[in-house]
Amino acid sequence: MKKNIRLDQLLVQKGLASDLDKARAMIGAGEVLVDDTRADKAGFFYPPAAQIRIKERIPYVSRGGLKLEKGLDHFKLFPQGKVCIDIGASSGGFTDCLLQHGADKVYAVDVAYGQLSWKLRQDKRVVILERFNARNITPTHISETIDLGVMDVSFISITKLIPPLITLFSDNVTILTLIKPQFELTKDKIPPGGVIKDPLLHQEAIQKIDQFVQQSGLKNLGCVPSPVLGPKGNTEFLMLITT
Repeated sequence: MKKNIRLDQLLVQKGLASDLDKARAMIGAGEVLVDDTRADKAGFFYPPAAQIRIKERIPYVSRGGLKLEKGLDHFKLFPQGKVCIDIGASSGGFTDCLLQHGADKVYAVDVAYGQLSWKLRQDKRVVILERFNARNITPTHISETIDLGVMDVSFISITKLIPPLITLFSDNVTILTLIKPQFELTKDKIPPGGVIKDPLLHQEAIQKIDQFVQQSGLKNLGCVPSPVLGPKGNTEFLMLITT
């Protein structure tokens, strides 16, 4: 029977850390899970066969940033040097992603209060509009024209927010938005628990937005699945809307 091994040594032995110092740093940061339970003591002994994994490292303040990153990459959008607006900013995953991709300024808009991360609150490139319903936004609330809009909202259809949002652009509208089918379909089509798994219903939600976009004189340049599921496990989609 093999002897138990210190966790820091086990990480190095399994090739999950380059050395003991790195292993201890990972453990101290809460990045190490043993049998799906956080392990925070480098000197604790575990069997060599213990199931160890490293928590996903997210480069943004929330996993939302990974969603936007996928959209930016897929549609070849470049926020660098642009003035952007983030509708439904919440903790700021989209805002953080825009800034890390070189945005000059981001207006972070949310109907709630106090959710935006402290890191972003301290960033002079972020203009915070909290307790603000984006349905009411007009150019008078923004001191300049917007180059790129992004949107991640819940409990409301994005068809309610696209019309006021497009008034913030001068000529070329560019909006990268999440589509959440559970908030676009009628209640009779939402199963108990709120998780929509039927691809036909996903497509129905996308078609609803596509039709609205066309009726608004805009263009749908494509739609791709988000790489990250919603909180309950719902599939979400990213659509690029332009003039």
